[in-house]
Amino acid sequence: MSKQTYRVCFCFRRRFKLHVAEPPGEVKRLFVQYSENGTMTVDHLHRFLVEVQKEERATREDAQAIVDSLRELKHLNILHRKGLSIEAFFRYLFGDMNPPLSPDHGVGHDMDAPLSHYFIYTGHNSYLTGNQISSNCSDVPIIKALERGVRVIELDIWPNSSKDNIDVLHGGTLTTPVELIKCLRSIKEHAFVASEYPVIITLEDHITPELQAKVAEMVTQTYGDMLFCPGSEVLKEFPSPESLKKHIIISTKPPKKYLEAQEIKEKEIKQQKSKASTDEEAWGKELPELKGGDSVAGDSNDSDEEDNNHEEVLHDGDKAQSDVMPGYVRLIAIHAMRRKGELKDYLRVNPDKVTRLSLNEQKLEKAVAAHGKDLIRFTQRNLLRVFPKSTRFDSSNYNPMIGWRYGAQMVALNMQV
Repeated sequence: MSKQTYRVCFCFRRRFKLHVAEPPGEVKRLFVQYSENGTMTVDHLHRFLVEVQKEERATREDAQAIVDSLRELKHLNILHRKGLSIEAFFRYLFGDMNPPLSPDHGVGHDMDAPLSHYFIYTGHNSYLTGNQISSNCSDVPIIKALERGVRVIELDIWPNSSKDNIDVLHGGTLTTPVELIKCLRSIKEHAFVASEYPVIITLEDHITPELQAKVAEMVTQTYGDMLFCPGSEVLKEFPSPESLKKHIIISTKPPKKYLEAQEIKEKEIKQQKSKASTDEEAWGKELPELKGGDSVAGDSNDSDEEDNNHEEVLHDGDKAQSDVMPGYVRLIAIHAMRRKGELKDYLRVNPDKVTRLSLNEQKLEKAVAAHGKDLIRFTQRNLLRVFPKSTRFDSSNYNPMIGWRYGAQMVALNMQV
């Protein structure tokens, strides 16, 4: 228990006892070892940082900065003129200036596993400056998020007022738009300031095929070699964060016309398998209960953040293949699912491809209650993104622990307020 004084009416001083935690014995022994006459100088502190904290790259200037930061506590009389007292040293050890995991030590985890094995720092409506209804859209909150280490940026893209370009805004609200190209350029400039690990841009797409082609051109020209584009149409397994360092990844739901063409292909494959199965039955009927094909076909139902967030007009199946926007589709490294059927249907794991599923906080709670095991099995290979319910107009947040417990890698949080 230390003693402090304060001046009363600028005339006399009163002394009182300050109830603070006493430094434990180990801290006292370290202070004695790295101090002289009750004072830990800047040189002593520098030696402590290198020898005890194992901060080999720490400089004398770093030690001086710590001492200077503690001068804000001079009203507690715990800082000597030439260095730190035992109380100041104790406050430094357990304060914000001395985090348990020093950024100077780098990443201590194995980063060579598939991306689905990691929790990813994810933002929601990253372009909003405030509430979800009437705030401005800007690239400034995107920059701030990236500087804090956020790795997933969400952009809602819509046609501009003249229908010849693309804006970013929260559709159906009074939010003012910002141009997509401005957001893309800001992401490029600030993506790897805080971390070299990949930045994922999730697009909620409300644009026409013609504008999708324009987005493809914008993204390609802006990011160039930084853009991760897998060679195949779909990934069978996600690459590792280590292999994706300093890459930009696009994730969204493929266009409906592309999915229509894919469904046609899958139906043809099913028909071929069915014909082969029929031929085998005609030769001997050794496998009368073989019914495996349908479960695989059910896994191809892709969806994204909202069940109906595309406004494209579908044409007949014969024309679907020719109308596909190949440049835009090639940009999508992480395909998001289009939800169809029951909850359990789109939690099925497809061994031939990985995907991303988005659920709002309420649908996640239902999935946890009814299909908890399926949810965990899904997140072992695939990405799950959880986002706030639509009634959080004030940009408040939900409890992220529910998603994390069940393996949701992208727990998207509002960071505007």
